Amino acid sequence: MSVIRRGKSYWVDIGFNLSRIRKRSPENSLKGAKAYELLLRQKLARGESIDITKSTEKHLFRDMALHWLEIYVKNNNKYSEYINKKYILNSDLIPYFGDRTIVEINGYMIERYKSHLISLNKLSPKSINNRLCILSRCLRSAEEWGQLADVPKIKLLKVPPQKYDYLTEYEATQLLFHAHNMWKEMILLAMKTGLRFGELIALQWEDINFEKRILTVSRNRVRDLNCSPKNNKSRIIPLTSSVMEMLFDKDKKYIYVFHDKRGEPLKHDYCIDNLHLICRNADIREIGWHSLRHTFASHLASRNNSIVAIKELMGHSDIKTTMRYTHVNLPVLANVISSLDRITDFNGTTTAQLENRDVESVSSLHKNTENH
Repeated sequence: MSVIRRGKSYWVDIGFNLSRIRKRSPENSLKGAKAYELLLRQKLARGESIDITKSTEKHLFRDMALHWLEIYVKNNNKYSEYINKKYILNSDLIPYFGDRTIVEINGYMIERYKSHLISLNKLSPKSINNRLCILSRCLRSAEEWGQLADVPKIKLLKVPPQKYDYLTEYEATQLLFHAHNMWKEMILLAMKTGLRFGELIALQWEDINFEKRILTVSRNRVRDLNCSPKNNKSRIIPLTSSVMEMLFDKDKKYIYVFHDKRGEPLKHDYCIDNLHLICRNADIREIGWHSLRHTFASHLASRNNSIVAIKELMGHSDIKTTMRYTHVNLPVLANVISSLDRITDFNGTTTAQLENRDVESVSSLHKNTENH
């Protein structure tokens, strides 16, 4: 077959002069691919070149990237994601690849770019992969728009398993005890609702229904900009009595629940500095605000609550993300290990029976000693 489908894309596969020509169809449909095949066969019959790289040699990566940002990213991404991609392009990708044409960017050049980022020793493997994914998406759009023949393969770095820090019940109590005023209120709400930090500082009074005792997560704040929650998914969280009491007594002068002296949203650095100070006063390790979200999920999981329910409360799009919290609570793991006490040994005697036998032996020894 001259037209084939690979994954989500249509390709033209033509045999010509004892060689095989494969081209991705600019129009991603069966009808469009057949029309593209006809065009290629006509060019080949006339002896014309079908190598699109000749017409793209002047496409600098800088121009392509900025065009992609304004056309593709603005149309398909949230504004906060647009700002993030714009920052990475202007601060990182364009300075490195900007003066190169898009057809010059090959696998070897990308590997050198990875080595450059690793040598700086400033970015985590996850952050480096984020830049590689933006580069890949940009080049793939150039391919889809007929400006690039093939996208080079980009291998991502191996990322070590993410560590999820959370507070024990004792540590959570200590943290609340040493926190005061707004910081105590923010910590309490974070540990009782699992809000992300951006959701916490974007929270407005209209998001809270005192009659129904629920909180609606409908906004997030990233890089000092209000946007929709992660995954564009709002959620409803029932509120505990302690949270309801705190919110009921709180001053409602401004639209934001937590704010600075002028009623404006709080800044991340200001909040993290104060949280670290409270941690030091409580004599516990310094944690970030996201650890309070992990604390919320871990405490729910340790009480054998429904993983599906925890997923909804956390706002996860994939239950695999929620499942990680079932593996971090040591008391739960200890209870699982203790079930081995009911397993029989090679003589058919359970561990519990052996322990009882030892206790009976000791008691018998004491009785014999007393009789003598």
